[in-house]
Amino acid sequence: MTLVLQSLWNRRFVATLTVLAIALSVALILSVERLRDSARTSFANSASGIDLIIAPRGNDVQILLATVFGVGSTGAGLSGDVVHMVEDMPGVAWAVPLMQGDNHQGFPVIGTSSEYFEHFKHSRGQALSFAKGGAFIETHDAVIGAEVAERLGYTVGTEIINAHGAGAVALEQHDEAPFEITGVLTRTHTAVDRMVFISLAGFDELHVESARGSADPFAALAEADHASHDNEHDHDHGFVPDQINAIYIGLSNRTAVLGVQRAVATYKAEPLAAVMPNVALLQLWSITGTAENALRLMSVAVVAASMIGMVVMLSAALEARRREFAILRSVGAAPRDVVWMIVLEALLVTAAGITLGLVIFWSASLIAEPLLSARFGVTLGGQLLNAREVMLLLTVLCFGGLASLLPAWRVYRMTLADGLTTRL
Repeated sequence: MTLVLQSLWNRRFVATLTVLAIALSVALILSVERLRDSARTSFANSASGIDLIIAPRGNDVQILLATVFGVGSTGAGLSGDVVHMVEDMPGVAWAVPLMQGDNHQGFPVIGTSSEYFEHFKHSRGQALSFAKGGAFIETHDAVIGAEVAERLGYTVGTEIINAHGAGAVALEQHDEAPFEITGVLTRTHTAVDRMVFISLAGFDELHVESARGSADPFAALAEADHASHDNEHDHDHGFVPDQINAIYIGLSNRTAVLGVQRAVATYKAEPLAAVMPNVALLQLWSITGTAENALRLMSVAVVAASMIGMVVMLSAALEARRREFAILRSVGAAPRDVVWMIVLEALLVTAAGITLGLVIFWSASLIAEPLLSARFGVTLGGQLLNAREVMLLLTVLCFGGLASLLPAWRVYRMTLADGLTTRL
């Protein structure tokens, strides 16, 4: 080991470049795998508690991204009558309307009912809970996700102003109608963490009165509240706007899903789609599969290039080290001992590259996670390494050992006489 370390130190410049190449390849392949796994897990957890999503007829993946993750839009809206129609369907346990189109400093604003916090499930059936406060009661109340609270420093009692427009685009600031935060949700590691929730009545009346040029939208909103309590639409769920974007549905019996889908698809009043989130996710993975495979192939190519670089480093030094090996054999070293020196050098260089690659990977994860969480609701996970990643690293280490066999075989063939012969 001492001889190996001293030999590497004498060739430290080339050895460092080789270690750096292996480190970058390891960081790249780990990043691709972690991002892929985390994205799939986060997306599946976000949609795990929804049986169907009712939206205007369109692409299933677009509907899923817009309604569950706040990315894009569903296009045209659907009428509030659809909510009552869906609630009356056999097998439907609950229906929660959604309104979209506003944002708060880039975080999507969702108009919904307080039943959202009762029925929405995430991460294989976990219910939403409040870290502070509770669900909105008044029309000017708001509930925020954990990521919004952390990034913007908000808490219960903070007043916020929403803007019209999706994403970070603020087409019109609703300065005349601030909302007061009444609750902060516990972190879920899903898209919910980066959302702002307000009541259906608040979302609807804010836009209606803004269009009319009202100086105080919530004055009209209070009147709408009284009207909705007086008239209730013969339902227990209170106010339903004339236009909404989508409806989350939970079924009392999963076998009813096809019947509900068929009834929604054949609804004659307006074109609707009933999207199964799990099926839409499979479609999304089929779309992204090509890009994932391309990234994987690129990662493997980078690893292969770094291995080739190590072989070149070891092979290029053999001519200069022929006398060294000959002297070692002259003092009693067997050919296999010299061969193991070459293999050990390669394993040490590979191990150093893996270690540095892990440092780069973890550092990049710490930097990228807040950005991915804020923009896409994707978390990279708190664990250092999972079983798959450990296997990848062991595979790279094994390939490092295998890559040394060619220069080791050349060393084995060198003869003592060849090493001691003086050449002019």
